[in-house]
Amino acid sequence: MAVHAEETTQTVDITAPESITPETEDGTEEPVTVEEFKISGDTLVANIKGLIRQGNIRRIIIQNETGHTLIEIPLTVGVIGGAVGAAFFPVVAALGVIGAMVAHLTVVVERQASSETDDADVT
Repeated sequence: MAVHAEETTQTVDITAPESITPETEDGTEEPVTVEEFKISGDTLVANIKGLIRQGNIRRIIIQNETGHTLIEIPLTVGVIGGAVGAAFFPVVAALGVIGAMVAHLTVVVERQASSETDDADVT
């Protein structure tokens, strides 16, 4: 089984998210914020489950210490709640194995940039 890894890497400070605007399949541009942070392998599964439950994530990329992409998880807008457990069980199992084998990981998160997510935290 051949694994294809991306050769380009981008380091982004989590305190200053970078906004990029990739094109969607229909040719329109969708604003995306990229965040990158480092975690230990033993907390990988819990952190990824928390990110998936947030609901505004487009894609999660897990990289090793050298920046090599280990797994890339594309997420759809419709993945919420109970569907997370059923739909992502194989992915969560793979993340558990990766977390057990690699001590230090980098998680790159692409979020949909919208004002709705900023307003949701206001009480």
